[in-house]
Amino acid sequence: MDTKYIPLYRKYRPQTFHDLIGQENIVHALSNAISLNRISHAYLLCGPRGTGKTSSARILAKSLNCKEGPTLTPCGKCPACLDIMNSIPVDVIEIDAASNRSVEDTQAILEKIQYVPVNGRYKIYVIDEVHMLSNHAFNALLKTLEEPPENVIFILATTEPHKVLDTIISRCQRFDFRRITTNDIVKCLEYISQQENINISQDALFAIAKNSQGGMRDALALLDQISVLGVNKQITMNDINEILGKISYDTLFEIVKRFISADCSESISLINNIYAKGNEPVQIVSELIQYFRDLMIVKNCTDKELIYSLTQINEINFERTKEQSKSFTISEIIQIIDRLSYYCTQIKDTTNKYLWLELCIIDLTNYKNLPSAENLLRRIEEIENKISSGNTFSVQNKSTDIKPVSQPEFINCNKNSEISIAEIKPVVKTEENKNDKEITVKSEEKKETADQKPSSDVHSLWVSILQSIESTPNRAFYSNLAKPVEICEDKIVIAFSKEMFVKQAKEGSKKQALIDAVSKYMNIKEPNISIVLNNNIDLTKKVNIPQPVPKKEEKDEESIVKKEEEEYHKYVAEKEADEKKEEEISSVDSSSQAAMVKELFDGKFID
Repeated sequence: MDTKYIPLYRKYRPQTFHDLIGQENIVHALSNAISLNRISHAYLLCGPRGTGKTSSARILAKSLNCKEGPTLTPCGKCPACLDIMNSIPVDVIEIDAASNRSVEDTQAILEKIQYVPVNGRYKIYVIDEVHMLSNHAFNALLKTLEEPPENVIFILATTEPHKVLDTIISRCQRFDFRRITTNDIVKCLEYISQQENINISQDALFAIAKNSQGGMRDALALLDQISVLGVNKQITMNDINEILGKISYDTLFEIVKRFISADCSESISLINNIYAKGNEPVQIVSELIQYFRDLMIVKNCTDKELIYSLTQINEINFERTKEQSKSFTISEIIQIIDRLSYYCTQIKDTTNKYLWLELCIIDLTNYKNLPSAENLLRRIEEIENKISSGNTFSVQNKSTDIKPVSQPEFINCNKNSEISIAEIKPVVKTEENKNDKEITVKSEEKKETADQKPSSDVHSLWVSILQSIESTPNRAFYSNLAKPVEICEDKIVIAFSKEMFVKQAKEGSKKQALIDAVSKYMNIKEPNISIVLNNNIDLTKKVNIPQPVPKKEEKDEESIVKKEEEEYHKYVAEKEADEKKEEEISSVDSSSQAAMVKELFDGKFID
C-alpha cells in the first residue's frame, strides 16, 4: 500500500459551492455576495453536525483568496487553494474553540490580526464550535469582531447558536444550515458507491440515510464502515442493522404480531432471543416505539413517497405494515407508545433492566384490556347527557325494581306541591313505546300535613341527616324533640311540640348544625329549612341513630353519648319547670299584687 487511505467523508468533501448538497439558499446568498463583491467582515454559520458548515467556510475562503478570484469556481491549484485544501494555516487559520476557549487564546488571535496576508487577499479566521468560548473570550473578541482590519474576515461555526452571546450574533451575518433530506443523501451515496465500486442495495442506502439523521458526514462514515462487507456479496439492510445493533423489521413485525394475538409466551421468547444477541432493553423498547410511530404514519398517510421518506419502511414491507396497522386504532397506537415511553424511563432508572423489559412486553401483550380513551370519552358524554337532562340518578337496568341506594332521589318542590319522596317510582321502559321514551309511573297525589305520620322514606332521610350532625348535644336535641314533616330537594319541614324548642332551633348553633348537616348530606348549598310548631307531635317513639363502632384505643363513646343525653334531658326538664313557674306567677290577680305592695310599704302608696 503506497498511499494512505483517505476516509470517504474527507475524500468527497465539497470543494465548490456547486458540490454542496441540500443548502441551496445559502449557496445562492454567498454566491451573490461574491459576485457583487459585497463581502461581510463576519459570518455565523449555524446548523446540525455534518450539514456543510466547515466546508462552506473553506469554499468561501478559497473563492476569496484564489489567484483567479474572487470567483465562484476556485482553481484548486494555486498556493492559496492548496493551503486551504491541506489545512495549512497561512492565510486561513482554523481554530477549534473547544480547546482554545480562554481569553488568553483570544488575545493571541487578536495580536496576529495586524499582520497582512501572505498568499491571498484576506486573512480569514474560521472558529469552529464557537459556542464553547468563555464569556471573557467573547467579550475580548467583541470590539475587533465589530471593526476588524480591512483584510480580515471572521467565519464562526456552531451547532448551538443559542449559547452564543447576542452581542456576537448582532455583529455577524447569520446563515442557518438545515438537515439534508433522505433523498439527497441517497443520491450522493449512490454516486459514491459507483465511484468506489461498493456493492450495496437500495434498501441499505435508505437505511444509512435514515440513520444519519440528516448529516452527510455521518452517512459517508457509515458507508465507509460497511464498504468492506461488499467484496463478495451485496450489502443488505440486515447488514446495516447488524453494524448498528438495530433490530430488523421482520423481528419487530413478528413481535407486534404476537401483541395482536395476545400470545404472551411467544412474545417473551422473541424478546429473550433479541436480548441474547446483545441488544439492550432500552434499545429494544426504543425500537418498538419507532416501529409503532411508523405504524401510525402508515395508517394515517396515503402518499407512499411521503411514507417512505418519513419511515424506515420500504416498498417490500409497505403492504404488510398497512395490513397490520388495521388491527389498531389511532388511540390504541398512541396509548401503546405512551406505555412504551413509560417503561423506557423505568428501565433507564432501574438496576434490573430485563425484569422491566419483561413487564413491558407482558403489559403490551394485553393492551386490549387497557382502558381505552374512546370508551372513557363515551362514558363521560353519557354522564354529561344525564346531568343536562336532569336524570342524574337513573339506572340503566332492564329490571324496573332495582334502585340505586348510594344517593337519595329528590323531586322539585314548590309552594303548591307537597308530594313526598315515597310517591316517586322507578323509570319503566314499555315495549309498546316505539320511540323508546321513558315513562314515569306516578301514584296518586297525597297530601301530608304536620300532624300526619311521615313516610318511611322521610324517616330514613331524617336519620341520615341526623347522622351528619357532628355535635352530639345538637344531634340529641333534634332526635328527641323534633319530628320530620317533609324532606325534599327544595324544602325541608321540621316540627316541634313546644314554642321554646322552636325558638332554640331557629337561632344559634342548633340552627347552623342542622343547616350544615342538610348541606353535607343532600349536597345543597343553601337549604330551605322551615321550623314549625305542632302540639300534637308524638315523641314517645325516639329516633334510633346508628353509632359508629368505637376504636380500641379511644374511650367508650357510647357511655359518653348516653351521659350527654341524660344531662340534656335534665336540662329540658328544668326549662319546663321554669316555664310552668312563670305561668303560675302570671296567673296571680291584681288584688293579690296590691296587697303585697301595701304590706311591703306599710300601707303607703307611692305615686
